[in-house]
Amino acid sequence: CSLTVHILFCLMEQCRILRFTQFFCLTVAEDQKVRKPCCTKVSTANVTDPIINIRLQRKSLPCVKAVIFKTEQGEFCSDPRQRWVKEKNITELETT
Repeated sequence: CSLTVHILFCLMEQCRILRFTQFFCLTVAEDQKVRKPCCTKVSTANVTDPIINIRLQRKSLPCVKAVIFKTEQGEFCSDPRQRWVKEKNITELETT
């Protein structure tokens, strides 16, 4: 009987160690997720370069809500509340 109790105790201990190891591995894997670059702040400056693409970024910290204008010069994170952004966004989307 004592051997059976000892075996059960060892199995329970091994299960506990396994659960801890799984939790630790999942936690480390979660922290190492690859995050895409995103806009963490926006500009109110008008984008005057020809626009290649427009996309909307939703707020998901550390990312902020932004309209991203892609040009040959790069990507510009713009404040979606700006009037010129709304107008340019509508104009550019209608032509694409």
